[in-house]
Amino acid sequence: MFAFLVRRLLSAIPTLFLIVAMSFFMMRVAPGGPFDGQRKLPPDIERNMKAAYDLDKPVYVQFYKYLTKVLHGDFGPSFKSKDFTVSQLILVGAPISIRIGLTALAIAIIVGLGLGTFAALRQNTAADFLTMGIAMFGITIPTFVVAPIFILVFAVLLRWLPAGDWNDGDLRHVILPITTLALPQIAVVARLSRGSMLEVLRSNFVRTARAKGLSSFKVMTRHVMRAGLLPLVSYLGPAAAALMTGSLVIERIYGLPGIGRYFVEGAINRDYTVVMGVIIVYAVLILALNLVADLAYGWLDPKVRYD
Repeated sequence: MFAFLVRRLLSAIPTLFLIVAMSFFMMRVAPGGPFDGQRKLPPDIERNMKAAYDLDKPVYVQFYKYLTKVLHGDFGPSFKSKDFTVSQLILVGAPISIRIGLTALAIAIIVGLGLGTFAALRQNTAADFLTMGIAMFGITIPTFVVAPIFILVFAVLLRWLPAGDWNDGDLRHVILPITTLALPQIAVVARLSRGSMLEVLRSNFVRTARAKGLSSFKVMTRHVMRAGLLPLVSYLGPAAAALMTGSLVIERIYGLPGIGRYFVEGAINRDYTVVMGVIIVYAVLILALNLVADLAYGWLDPKVRYD
């Protein structure tokens, strides 16, 4: 197990380097810059500002200096948010994104797993078709369509919930964002869990357990659930990273000050350092959570060994 962890951590280093390098150079290739706007700056001021942020140097020199700072934990200053560094913005936005993302993920796992198990135990019945039909509908409708509909119905027409804003994490203000994030994940988890449960229910060891006289409850909890979670664990690694770093669209629509919102605003304003900082955080989370998913996979399936 220790050798496996070392190999995975070592392999993550070149992966992370490639992600940082590709993101850095692709942003520099894109037209526009952090100091381009509707009001053109005087040439002397623009030249001084570029020199202050090392933007007047060759791209490879900028990359080397940026990489050196990142290795020391410094993501640099924000070009647009004055008096704030990228690290400060991430530390402010990350708890909000993580809170909303983890809550949406927990709801998706509980509800989706319950619906998938319910559909698997009633295969090819009306309940199965209805559950999977709703799940497929939830997968096909994107969140940037669901969010405005929720705002229109629950905030504008019914006036049950506020249309947005964080308001220090007040429950009424986070219900719509969390629900919008959780709905597509519930649909995916339900379909994955149903398919894996059906496969496990037909396996030989389940038939053997039933032949020995075990009750349906014990068969489901001791055998089917554990084996049926394997495909779901593989999916939840990147899904958890995506939810915890905040949905780029959801935080923008609901006006939440998470890192997803900073990413969108940074991309629009060509705030290179903010965009790069969010990309690095997102990449590290994906690598770390995929590693956790692999370890959980080995714990759930005794046949998997990493030695």
